[in-house]
Amino acid sequence: MTLDTLQAQQQLIIRQRIRFMVNQYEVHAVSPDGREAGVLAFAQQKRLAFKEQVTLYTDDTKQQPLLGFKARQVIDLGATYDVTDAYGQPIGLFKKSFAASLLRSTWVLEQPGYGEMTGQERSMLVAVLRRFIDYLSWLPYHFDFTIAGRPAFSVVRKWGLRDRFEVSIHDPNLDRRLIVAMAVALDALQSR
Repeated sequence: MTLDTLQAQQQLIIRQRIRFMVNQYEVHAVSPDGREAGVLAFAQQKRLAFKEQVTLYTDDTKQQPLLGFKARQVIDLGATYDVTDAYGQPIGLFKKSFAASLLRSTWVLEQPGYGEMTGQERSMLVAVLRRFIDYLSWLPYHFDFTIAGRPAFSVVRKWGLRDRFEVSIHDPNLDRRLIVAMAVALDALQSR
């Protein structure tokens, strides 16, 4: 997979692999007929880290990093996560808006030179149910991200035995690496 291939995508499908003690995700392209195509990236959350850290590789051999994100601080109530490329150079950041997330999870994503995007759970009812009734935390969720009031991208968690996310990219100028990082983080960090 090349970076150009990833940047050309308008839709992505992210699947969580079921593994003991570690979150792993496969990022797939979407074919013109809407089905999963080839694997674009493989993500694995670092085990037992003091600061949350996820590295995305070009495939599940984990030989070639593609990007990663890591928390700046240990306590993650509103932590900021730096997103870096394969060489450790910054490509953006995201953070949870703690106060706005009390009822409905809200995230802020920044792409240098482009602006700030805000993402929020689409349904207030689902957001409240997921927060206050523990055994309903499996409910699917939908996040819509906007930039200057216009749609940027959305992430929809689908029903299923293992987590499956459909990502729709509405703004062609967005760095797909940031979108992938945010989509993976929504699952890996959402319950915190």
